[in-house]
Amino acid sequence: MPRKIEISYRTIVFTVFFLILLWLLFQIRQILIGLFIAVVLMAAINPVIDRMERFKIPRLLGILLIYVLIFVLFGVIVGGVVPPLIDQTRTLVTRLPEYIEGISIPIFGQRLIDFQFSQLGSLPTNLVKISFSIFSNFLSGLLILVITLYLLLERKNLNRYLHVLFGGDGEVKAEKLIKEIESQLGGWVRAEMTLMVIIAVMTYVGLRLLGIDFALPLALLAGLFEVFPNFGPALSSIPAILAGLAVSPLMALAVAALYFLIQQIENIFVVPQVMSREAGVNPLVTIVALAVGFSLAGIIGAVLAVPVVLMAKVIASEVFASNRFKHL
Repeated sequence: MPRKIEISYRTIVFTVFFLILLWLLFQIRQILIGLFIAVVLMAAINPVIDRMERFKIPRLLGILLIYVLIFVLFGVIVGGVVPPLIDQTRTLVTRLPEYIEGISIPIFGQRLIDFQFSQLGSLPTNLVKISFSIFSNFLSGLLILVITLYLLLERKNLNRYLHVLFGGDGEVKAEKLIKEIESQLGGWVRAEMTLMVIIAVMTYVGLRLLGIDFALPLALLAGLFEVFPNFGPALSSIPAILAGLAVSPLMALAVAALYFLIQQIENIFVVPQVMSREAGVNPLVTIVALAVGFSLAGIIGAVLAVPVVLMAKVIASEVFASNRFKHL
């Protein structure tokens, strides 16, 4: 006899509302990503603020001191990178016709050269687009810092909120879970900072050995772009290659080879080991998480892949260790 499957109205309503919820979450995915970044920053900064409070420094003052330090470091990096980058680009544009003539390849005919330089007429429009994008990203970053500020201020009231939501043993368990997540995310941030320093030092030494000008700002740029896995090293290599091309085409190839070598060393040895030691993530899991995150959400997905894995690991460990799960 054929079996008759009945679907209740409650199941249909639940399915519809669930699909609507998924659609809404997809529509506000950028906001959710920003909130998640703010939570990661809060988890990284909060232990430092708690330590400052033990030395009788008010919480708000400690947060403001951390923010001042962040803005100062950002200003130093931007001030050290942007002027040399502009100077290198100007030098490259000035000497580019000489380099093309020196290559002496038939494909680089005068008509092609004239066409390429005619495209510079659209440069003002591109500059406007780039400026708007930079300004928009700056506002987004500022908004994330503001949200992080409020999260840090409200972190002291977390126990009261947990008591309202869970109460009793639930409050203790939730507090333990949140502290473990903060510890894991803080370890990941420390790992990222370690990677940035390592890559900056390796880049600086390599550029100095090659005799490239502006080695320090270029190394700072490479360290800063380390926060963007996979694409970061490629993006940071562009101004360095421009600096090498200002010397000679052969030097540009040498600089490109240097950045390629550093990226391979980073991907194979540095990243897995640092992430395993600081964040407690298996090297294989790190590589797979970066690949999956990049496939799903591009650069942002790769940046947030390891934090998501860390949070999932903590939550899964808590669920599997619960008595309710053991009795299933």
